[in-house]
Amino acid sequence: MSRPQHFGWFLARGFGPQGWGYPSLDWDYDWTRPEIYQEAARTLEQAGFDLVIIEDSPSLGSPETIDIRVRHAFGGPKHDPLLLAPYLFQATTHLGVVPTVNPAASLPYTSARQFATLQHLSGHRLGLNVVTDTGSARHFSDAPQLDHDAAYDRAEEWLDGIRALWHSWDDGALIADRGTQIYADGAKLRTIRHRGEHFAFDGPLNALPFTDGEPAIVSPGGSGRGLGFAGANSDVQLALAPLHEASVRAYRAKVHDAAIARGRRPEDVKILFAIQPVITPSVEEADRIVGASTNPDDAALVQIARKQSSDLETDLTALDLDKPLDLSIFGGHVSRGSIQRLIGDRGEGAPLRAHLTALVRAGRINDRSGFVGTAEEFADLIEELGEWGNDGVLLWGDFHPVTLHRTLDELVPILRRRGILRRDYVDGGLQANLHAF
Repeated sequence: MSRPQHFGWFLARGFGPQGWGYPSLDWDYDWTRPEIYQEAARTLEQAGFDLVIIEDSPSLGSPETIDIRVRHAFGGPKHDPLLLAPYLFQATTHLGVVPTVNPAASLPYTSARQFATLQHLSGHRLGLNVVTDTGSARHFSDAPQLDHDAAYDRAEEWLDGIRALWHSWDDGALIADRGTQIYADGAKLRTIRHRGEHFAFDGPLNALPFTDGEPAIVSPGGSGRGLGFAGANSDVQLALAPLHEASVRAYRAKVHDAAIARGRRPEDVKILFAIQPVITPSVEEADRIVGASTNPDDAALVQIARKQSSDLETDLTALDLDKPLDLSIFGGHVSRGSIQRLIGDRGEGAPLRAHLTALVRAGRINDRSGFVGTAEEFADLIEELGEWGNDGVLLWGDFHPVTLHRTLDELVPILRRRGILRRDYVDGGLQANLHAF
């Protein structure tokens, strides 16, 4: 039997128009209401998933790219995922819910109190996907925008401050003795006085300590500074890397080395590789889809350029498809990982057409050139990742029930028969289930 792995779902559209642009929109779900998200969350829990991560960007982008971000709902609108989380907790019992949070958007004391509240309300199932997006900085203050590494420094100070507040109740501070009518011992509440480069606040925190661990910290980011942040702070690292043995092992080694450098154990960080499979009912259908993508027309390239323009906050549709892509058009707020996903191994000298064509082209799971294939073929890939020591995978898509069932209906039984996907959860919340194996 294969080794079990952890599974998550990345809600790529965030708390936004689920199903927009697809025929499934005619199921007539209202994306602003909780029911569609609750139905999807129950499906993931029934399937044995550890967590759902809700993507977010608090900004519609720069004035120059707002139209391209909202016209096809690639970049907005998006409501606040932190406020969606309680509805998902209400609908489930074990599933971890991980809204995206930005250290630039809220102060450490406010964040610590809100997160502590949700951790208790959820039975210790909260996670926090900490992102360092700087493009939205103008919405929160008139301070100069931070560069890539400085934004990580701010995130680390923010998270260190939150953790200090969470631990401002020493052991024995909470008494809750009905006989003596003493609820807490104020002498065991620790005074916190933080005066840092980015934040200033005092404690202790006006919220109870945790009984089953802190909220799980999740992080993306493949830069050296991003991997360093993960090694120091994260319980889950979202990985984007070619799914070949050498690259998977190399990526894992970088994260593990970063964890060891900060006094942690490699197994403290679960690494989930992000994959967006296209599960087909037959090998023949998989071959047809891949073949149809081989020579995309300009309309297909423009469509992928619109999505990339939203992600990169740079209007690629205004560029000549056949001229080399000048990377200087991307501002300092655009993450290196996002740029790398666009250009791959083709380099800056390649024309934009080559980059977009590579993104449109699909590949087969069975020859490891892509992610189109049958459920059995995809299970083979997951099993192979497990042989390389992988912790798990993060499937990618919107949260429309049609999307989930199209991906999971055949896949879940196969993964369970092979011993890869859990059947049962353990008590203790998200942290306990992440570290159950």
